[in-house]
Amino acid sequence: MLKDLVAEDVSGFVTGLNFAQKVQRSLGLIEQAYNDYGDGLVVANSLGKDSVAVWHLAKRVNPEIRGFIVTTRYKPPETVQFMNEQVAQYPELKVFSSEAEIPDKLYLTAPDQCCDILKVEPTKRAIEEMKVSCWVTGLRCTEGRTRTDFKEVEERDPGLIKLNPILIWHEREVWQYLALYKVSVNPLYGKGYRSLGCLPCTKITLGADERAGRWIGTSKCGGECGIHTRPLKTSLEMKITK
Repeated sequence: MLKDLVAEDVSGFVTGLNFAQKVQRSLGLIEQAYNDYGDGLVVANSLGKDSVAVWHLAKRVNPEIRGFIVTTRYKPPETVQFMNEQVAQYPELKVFSSEAEIPDKLYLTAPDQCCDILKVEPTKRAIEEMKVSCWVTGLRCTEGRTRTDFKEVEERDPGLIKLNPILIWHEREVWQYLALYKVSVNPLYGKGYRSLGCLPCTKITLGADERAGRWIGTSKCGGECGIHTRPLKTSLEMKITK
């Protein structure tokens, strides 16, 4: 069972395991989860470096594993093009989005609400429509200040397991893996971005925090869109701020 492989405290693994050991641990977690949940295991692919690494790992475990992408009307053209290429290569990647009407530049006046509508709601729909019982993410505990309290296996929603198989990887190890297996990545990385999101909410920054360029100038700066912190199996009732 998956729970038998999981350690409550993974902090020692971050520096205690070498690259090859981390890769094997990640593969083992995905394999056991697939054995436990079968077709109910689905990969959430954000089209960032961490997600494409996890997608590649999952495909090594079983080529039949499915995935979903949540996109928004504000994604950069480079991300849209990369998404189209990935879906053409992997038709088992299903794309979800929201066409809800929202005020112009809601991302400036109410960024949490904007993310709830454009990212969290489509994620909930993906989980429901694809009958997901275990979703796999590219979360890493070394990525930023808001991601230090996650675990390899979580159950924030009853009946919905979240697996974070590369939680203990460093940024350099993600790039090492992608280079080793010649995995295609979003071209925005070649322009200097380290964390990718919607165009108006993502900037190129310097410094140790990978996510420092997200939502600069708002209360969400360096934070989360809500997919990893909001309930995903209950309705989100919200009023749009005019």
